[in-house]
Amino acid sequence: MPAPKAERSMSRRVGNPHLHEPFNIKHTRPRIPLVAVTAGEPAGIGPDLCVALARRRLPARIVVVADRELLASRARLLGVALKMVPHPPGTRTAPRAGTLAVHHVPLARAVVPGRLDPANSAYVLRTLEAAADGCRDGAFDAMVTGPLQKSVINDAGIAFTGHTEYLAAHTGAGHVVMMLVGGGMRVALATTHLPLGEVARHITAQSLERTLRVLRRDLAERFAIPRPRILVAGLNPHAGEAGFLGREEADIISPLLARLRHEGFDVEGPLPADTLFNPRRLKGCDCVLAMYHDQGLPVLKYASFGAGVNVTLGLPIIRTSVDHGTALELAGSGRAGIGSLIEAIRLAAKLAARRGPRRSA
Repeated sequence: MPAPKAERSMSRRVGNPHLHEPFNIKHTRPRIPLVAVTAGEPAGIGPDLCVALARRRLPARIVVVADRELLASRARLLGVALKMVPHPPGTRTAPRAGTLAVHHVPLARAVVPGRLDPANSAYVLRTLEAAADGCRDGAFDAMVTGPLQKSVINDAGIAFTGHTEYLAAHTGAGHVVMMLVGGGMRVALATTHLPLGEVARHITAQSLERTLRVLRRDLAERFAIPRPRILVAGLNPHAGEAGFLGREEADIISPLLARLRHEGFDVEGPLPADTLFNPRRLKGCDCVLAMYHDQGLPVLKYASFGAGVNVTLGLPIIRTSVDHGTALELAGSGRAGIGSLIEAIRLAAKLAARRGPRRSA
């Protein structure tokens, strides 16, 4: 299966074979994975995308975790004929084309597309918990999350910073890493959803070491890269300019990378972020570690928007996600692009097939 257009273009320049191996489940394990897909914010485009899945050929069996009537009403608004069947626990059969298997989680209040309602925030979190718990007990092989709106969850009085942090806490994961895949690149983050003014104090040797250990391990075990090569960005402009533009590189990042190289890690850095993302640097690179959200992700999303995938490393389950937001203005319009969700399902299915079947507890 060919990579998306943007990814094919970047892959020719970057030239990393690990990023673009063809997807073929029959070559890894004949059992087709069962993937739970959460619809995300009910007033956004997540339900639209889930409705569209019913008519797509996918490399996995899909169960949508959402409110049944929400999906039915969005299908009517979109003019899509949709049949839904309940998903009994333990069932792995795929419904017919045009039919969607649904794990029902009830809304608190009826939804108006494009209009946020804090009353439904707890519902959004219940869909995440249902999918994550299903992955942990073996009912699902992986989960894919639709976009949610962090602000409305906080408006409901629930402290929430994002999928990554919430799923880490819910599954008891010790340390997780947010990584996006697309445009011929993998970009992981040393910090995730923090105000820019708080980033520097969260760049510690201990945190960076834990991030790099999780990143190296999961690239090897989940992505089948025996000795991953990781490029590490500096925090400051020009990677600190020998200390004149900041001391984090000299005092924290460089000593840590030297120690890890002595252990056998293939890491390079700290590198100036403004020149890191070029074909010469990226050739043979398996992942870039950026220090903060908007240091690394704009480059990847420019190269892959609409086809990028967010994957959480360090969880005891497989979780991928779309790389975009709720697009409230597009909800119910029929103009929402499904490319990122399809790619997220493909990656989740590939990782699940490599991992093999889960056993129920």
